[in-house]
Amino acid sequence: RRLVDGRPGLDSLSAQPIELTGNSDQECALLLNGPARSSHFDYQFNLLRGGNLDYHGPHTCITYAAVNAAYQEASKRIQVAQPHGDWKPEEVATVGELLLDISNNLAKSYGLSYEDIEKGLPLIDTSKTLIRDICPPYLSNVECRAGKYRRYDGLCTNLQHPTWGATNTPFTRLVGPLYADGMSDPRISVSGHALPGSRVVSRTLHPDQGYHDHAGTVMIIAWGQFMDHDYTLTGTPLDPFNRNDPEECCGKPAHLKHPYCNEINIPEDDYFYNMYRVRCMNFIRSFPAARPGCRLGSKVPYNTLTGVLDANTVYGVTEHHARKLREGHAGLLRMNPAFSEYGLKDLLPLKSDVPDEGCTRPNASMYCFEAGEGFSLPWCNRQEFVKSVGSDLGEIRVNEQLVLTVMHTLMAREHNRVARELALVNPHWDDETLFQEARRINIAIIQHITYNEFLPILLGKDVMEKFGILLQKEGYWNGYDPNVNPNVIDAFSAAAYRFGHSLLPTAVERWSKAHKFI
Repeated sequence: RRLVDGRPGLDSLSAQPIELTGNSDQECALLLNGPARSSHFDYQFNLLRGGNLDYHGPHTCITYAAVNAAYQEASKRIQVAQPHGDWKPEEVATVGELLLDISNNLAKSYGLSYEDIEKGLPLIDTSKTLIRDICPPYLSNVECRAGKYRRYDGLCTNLQHPTWGATNTPFTRLVGPLYADGMSDPRISVSGHALPGSRVVSRTLHPDQGYHDHAGTVMIIAWGQFMDHDYTLTGTPLDPFNRNDPEECCGKPAHLKHPYCNEINIPEDDYFYNMYRVRCMNFIRSFPAARPGCRLGSKVPYNTLTGVLDANTVYGVTEHHARKLREGHAGLLRMNPAFSEYGLKDLLPLKSDVPDEGCTRPNASMYCFEAGEGFSLPWCNRQEFVKSVGSDLGEIRVNEQLVLTVMHTLMAREHNRVARELALVNPHWDDETLFQEARRINIAIIQHITYNEFLPILLGKDVMEKFGILLQKEGYWNGYDPNVNPNVIDAFSAAAYRFGHSLLPTAVERWSKAHKFI
C-alpha cells in the first residue's frame, strides 16, 4: 500500500486515501482509522467475488465499488444533463445534489462520524469513479490559455489554482458546519431541540433604534451594496416563471412545499410583523455546491459570482451575456438614451426578456433596467427554461433600490466615457480592444474607490494598516500572492457583511447642491 496524497499532516486526520494493487473495484478509495466498518454492499460484493475482506482490523476500507454503487443509486433519483455550452448555476446545483446524495449514502452505509464526513470523504479521488462522467469540466480539467484580459467567469485568474475565485464554486468556510444529521439538515441545539427562531434572535440582538448616523451618507450603503453584488450571490432556487424567490413555503402542506423550504415562524408578539398579522416568513435554503474535482462531503453553498472585485455588476459573469450588453462598436456598452432630447445622460437598457425578474412592474408596458453580474435559474422545468431564454441572464438585483440602480448606471456610463477617450488617442484600436481596455480601467477604478474611500470609512486607518490594505502613496502595488484563495468566505457573505442592513435609514434623504435638506 502507498499513499496517493502525501500531504503534510495527513496522519493527523481520521482518514487516508490509499491505492491497492489488484482489481480496481476492490481498491480502497478511502481508508478510515478506527474500528472496522463495512457496508452491506461491500460485504455482498466480496462474497460474490470469493473474496474475504471483512476488514477486521484497525482500519475500514471504503472501496471504489462502494462509491460507484452509491452513485448508481443516487442517479435513479437525480439525473444530470450535460450542457452543450457553459455550465449554468442550476445545472451545477443538480451535480451538487447528486454528490450530496452519494455522500449521504456512504455516510449511512459506513456509519461515518463528523470527522469522517468533513475530513475523510473529500479525500476520495472521484476521477477514478463513475462520478467523473458527470463532473463539470471547469471543476475537473481546466485548461488555462495565455491571455491579456481576465475571463468573465474568474477561471484561470490564478494559473496554479484555476478554480480559485471562479463562478459557481463553493464559498470558503472558516470552521466546519454543524448540520443536525452531519450532512445537510439545519443545525439544532446541543440539547437536541430546535434552536430559537431566527426572527426572535434577530429582533433581540438587533432592535430597530431608528438612529441615522449622519457622519456617513447613504453613499456608504450604496457602494457597500454595489460591492456585495460584485462578489457574492448564493446559488438558490428561483421561481420558474419570473425568476424571483419562490413563495411556496408558508401555509402550504408539506407535500406541496418547495423541497428547499425552511420558513421562519414569527412570534405573535412581534412588534413589527404583528401590525400586519404576519406569522410566517418564506425562506429558501441554498443549493448544494459541486466542489472542485467533484469531491464528496457535506453540503456547502456556492457563489454564482467571482470572488474578486472585477465589475460583475457592470459586465456579467459570462462572455455570452457580456456581448449582449455591448453596443458592438467603439468598445461601448449598450445604453438607453431615453432623455437625450433634454440634454440628459443615458440610462441603462431596459430588461425585456424575463421582465418580472427582480422587478415590480405596475403594468406590462413598463420595464426595469438590465445590467451585468450573475444569473441563477429556476428549480423546476430547468431544461425547458434554459432553451427558452438561453444564457442571456444578467443582474437580478439592479432594481432593488434606487441608489443601487444609480451605482450601476454611473459605472456603465464611466465605461463608455473611458472607451471614447481611448478611441481618441488610439484610433487604430478595434471594438474588442477598446472594450477590454475600458473594462480593465473601469475595474481598477472600482477597486481604487473601494480601498481608497469605502474601506477607510468602514474600517478606519488603524485596521487597514494592521492588515496591510492601505494604498501606496506612489508607485504600484506588486504583491500578488498565488497562495491566497480569493473565494468569498461563507461567514462573511451570510453574516458579517449583512451589517450593511443595519445602516439603512428609514427614508433616503434628499439634499440640494447647496447642502439644504429637501
